[in-house]
Amino acid sequence: MGTRADFYVGRGPAAEWIGSVAFDGDPGSFKESGITKATTEESYRSIVAAELKQRDDATLPEQGWPWPWENSLTSDYAFAFDGGQVWAHGCCWFPADGHEPDEVHACPQDGGFPDMTALQKVTMGKRSGLIVIGPGGIVDEP
Repeated sequence: MGTRADFYVGRGPAAEWIGSVAFDGDPGSFKESGITKATTEESYRSIVAAELKQRDDATLPEQGWPWPWENSLTSDYAFAFDGGQVWAHGCCWFPADGHEPDEVHACPQDGGFPDMTALQKVTMGKRSGLIVIGPGGIVDEP
């Protein structure tokens, strides 16, 4: 299974979803691209768009919400540009360029994400993050 991540501008129920990835969605995977260090909304949008464009596991809003769950609380990570910085959500919101909260001392589930049910178009294949292993080995991988 992949490490899924969703990208937003803003946090809370009115946040704007701008895309998702099915694999390598942890904060460390985006340090080189600069996503976690963006300082303006415009730069964040631009960097996220460039990252999504180069990946075959990316989903854009016009393709519909790819997951079988209704919001990012079930995704492995979510990222949001809000208040002049990028935030990441694993167990709770934390600055994306900092250290993730220790799972042992996890925060309460505080997602406050928009309901994506109306946009759901659950997918299979590379955008799903699902790896299928059959008699001949891995059938689908990133």
